[in-house]
Amino acid sequence: MDILLLIIRIVLFGVFLLAGITKLLDLPGSEKAVKAFGTPEEFARTFAIALPFAEIVFAVCFLFTGTAWVGALGALILLLSFIGGMLWQMSQGKAPECHCFGQLHSEPVGKKSLFRNIAFALLALILIGQGRNGQGMSLADTDAEMLRTIFLLLIFVVAAVVLFFVKQLSDQQNEIIKRLDVMDIISRDGTPVERLEAGNPLDSLPIGSPFPDFSIKDGRGKIIEFDHILAAAKPSLFLFVSPTCNPCGALMPEVAEWQTEMGGRVNFVIVSSGTLEANKKKFGDETASRILVEEKRELAETVHAKWTPAAIFVSRDGIIASHTANGDSAIRNLVDKIRGEDLTREFVFFAEKTPTGKPPLIGQTIPEFSLKDLDGGTITKRDLAGKTTLALFWSTDCPHCVRMVPEIQEWDKSKSPDDPRLIIFSEGDEEFHRELGLNSPVLLEKGHKTAIGFGMFGTPSAVMIDEEGRIVTETATGAGNIWALIGKYN
Repeated sequence: MDILLLIIRIVLFGVFLLAGITKLLDLPGSEKAVKAFGTPEEFARTFAIALPFAEIVFAVCFLFTGTAWVGALGALILLLSFIGGMLWQMSQGKAPECHCFGQLHSEPVGKKSLFRNIAFALLALILIGQGRNGQGMSLADTDAEMLRTIFLLLIFVVAAVVLFFVKQLSDQQNEIIKRLDVMDIISRDGTPVERLEAGNPLDSLPIGSPFPDFSIKDGRGKIIEFDHILAAAKPSLFLFVSPTCNPCGALMPEVAEWQTEMGGRVNFVIVSSGTLEANKKKFGDETASRILVEEKRELAETVHAKWTPAAIFVSRDGIIASHTANGDSAIRNLVDKIRGEDLTREFVFFAEKTPTGKPPLIGQTIPEFSLKDLDGGTITKRDLAGKTTLALFWSTDCPHCVRMVPEIQEWDKSKSPDDPRLIIFSEGDEEFHRELGLNSPVLLEKGHKTAIGFGMFGTPSAVMIDEEGRIVTETATGAGNIWALIGKYN
């Protein structure tokens, strides 16, 4: 029994020492993890430093019989805290990164990490049950042969950790190679490569735009429409693949795992192109039977998923709720974010990039304003309540704005009472604006001072505002993206 207790102490020593050191070596990641578990932001940094120090102190305690009981008690308290935090996150449908061993090994909270902590807690509980004076053999009293056995065991453990770390480095190297391949596609020797059919991989439709309707046959010949997807009353992750795309094939086993893990919370809709036979050959008969196969990638082109693999998250209401994730690495990152998010809350979205570097103002209330329209009437924030409104920021000296005039005039005159209200914030010659002949109000303001509170940058740009005066889309720039906010796609 004394030998068993010594082995337990050595195992817990190694676990807590490794956990503490790896957390200290990645303090930003540790701070992010403790925030994800609910630690207030003002205490997160302190807790991220204190936790690994405590783990190291308890680890050292396990080396000596006189302090092992205290180390076991401290370790048990930490482990029970971890277990309680994991159970709480899982009950909320969340799965933040545990960051258990820093950058060496981190995984979303789940059954695996929960059972691992329970196992360590049981080991600590065994030591506590033996009392202060029953902590097994002392290292100083251990004979030479036993020490050699223990030493060999430690070498085996260290070798396993090193091999795992080497694998992590290998995976990172492979990821770098993939990114270099993408860079090579975009540019070789500084010379741009013409890939007009692929488009810009950074393109995305604005978050908040309605996902376009579609009618596409699946691998069994059944016609699937967007309404069928919405009928499930849960958000969807649209994955765009191709039978000629090697990373797409490599990603499919992970997609199957995601479906098993998250299928109760998220629909996984796979859209491919080409022939059914090509998709069967690439992905297998079973997977191909569930894939939506479009001949000319019409849907993919419409939603700016021009590269494969690509993914777009769509809310249960059919609203685009993420930028396009291009490439397997970006898709994994998006899935990790979805996994750790409460998808039942209002205004769930995943934004990767904005031209200003600032997050979208989705969910925020528009600022107070008071401006005159062309007829001299005063328009304020209260006048926008009760109806969805497209707020368009425009200017007469902007050539892109002027090119939009025919489309604006057409929609202004043809839109139905169920369509969003249009309000234009502009600057320039008043007479020019009158000659546009618009029914919708035009508010002139030099310098577009009101625009800042709406998240505008440049013209033309626009956001959609709901009946309660809240911004419900990110800022759309350019005619195509502006019309996408109301579901008009070229």
